[in-house]
Amino acid sequence: MFRVIQQTIELDELVAYVTDPEAGAIATFIGTTRNHNEGRRVIALDYEAYPEMAQKELARIGADAEKQWPICRMAIVHRLGPVQIGDASVIIAVSSAHRDAAFAACRFAIEEIKKTVPIWKKEVFEGGQVWIGSQTG
Repeated sequence: MFRVIQQTIELDELVAYVTDPEAGAIATFIGTTRNHNEGRRVIALDYEAYPEMAQKELARIGADAEKQWPICRMAIVHRLGPVQIGDASVIIAVSSAHRDAAFAACRFAIEEIKKTVPIWKKEVFEGGQVWIGSQTG
């Protein structure tokens, strides 16, 4: 399950998807919108993407993780559009026989998402907005 969606991400859905009888561990990562950044009071984030390419890149990340660690299943869902304070922007769930592989694959996935997936983040703060990330140059 590698998707970009416009609605709230359901953690239970991702955990159910990665649940496997061979797994002794399920690790999750939830990236949420915080209320501050660089001294500004953040109101919300707004994500845009090239959806088809983003989903292909998320699937590639999953395939790369499977090559590096003995994981059972993986799910990555990233939200698009406005994301309010405290809401999830991205959720990653990974199951494996042992916890080390699940934790490592989760960490790998979020780092790769930040580097390669064509999803752009606009920070909306009191008094303005700014694009955050490598697309700003």
